[in-house]
Amino acid sequence: MLVSHCLLGLLALTFLVPRAQPLAPQDFEEEEEDETVSTPLLAVPCDYDRCRHLQVPCNELQKARPVACLCPGLSSPAQPPDPPRLGEVRIVAEEGRAVIHWCAPSSPVHYYWLLLWEGSGAPQKGPQLNTTVRRAELKGLKPGGAYVVCVVAGNEAGESRVSQAGGEDLEGVSFPAFGPCGRLTVPPRPVTLIHAAVGVGTALALLSCVALIWHFCLRDRWGCPRRPVATAGAL
Repeated sequence: MLVSHCLLGLLALTFLVPRAQPLAPQDFEEEEEDETVSTPLLAVPCDYDRCRHLQVPCNELQKARPVACLCPGLSSPAQPPDPPRLGEVRIVAEEGRAVIHWCAPSSPVHYYWLLLWEGSGAPQKGPQLNTTVRRAELKGLKPGGAYVVCVVAGNEAGESRVSQAGGEDLEGVSFPAFGPCGRLTVPPRPVTLIHAAVGVGTALALLSCVALIWHFCLRDRWGCPRRPVATAGAL
């Protein structure tokens, strides 16, 4: 009886207990794919440059990605924006214009505009520019003129601060290296320099001719003594 019970137990273990199936290579690949899909996507910094012209706002760049990218820190929208940073100023003296470039501040900005001082008078205010603009053009500049240009940023809370350049001598005004304002000096046009050189040369030639004519007229009128001509016998 004991032997029969043992045989029955062995038969039950053989046919009733499921055997372990060996894992095929594709099973390992499926497990790796499942782990890859379950890995969460990490946020990366947004492709945002404060000095890039026509730069899309960072909050719009966040909406264009499956996972929101990271934007630079900004001040509170309830405060006026910090001053922009004036960048490269390229002067085209032949056309009387200048191209002004700037960088956005670390603040919410809704618009920009330029202020231009000439001498001690009131500033000229340029048109309002949208928040993507980082470059603008000044026209009608005089050859040899000295100006002060400032970039102003604004939002619903107010405007950024600018240096008070009006009412002062432009030569005595100093501006920080990374501030919103800078001095702008337009060189004379090359054609103007050529005309000035030709005019000076012509005036000098006329003066020389007048001096010679005057000299000979005085000589003939007053009878200036002439040096005697030596004869051959005197030698």
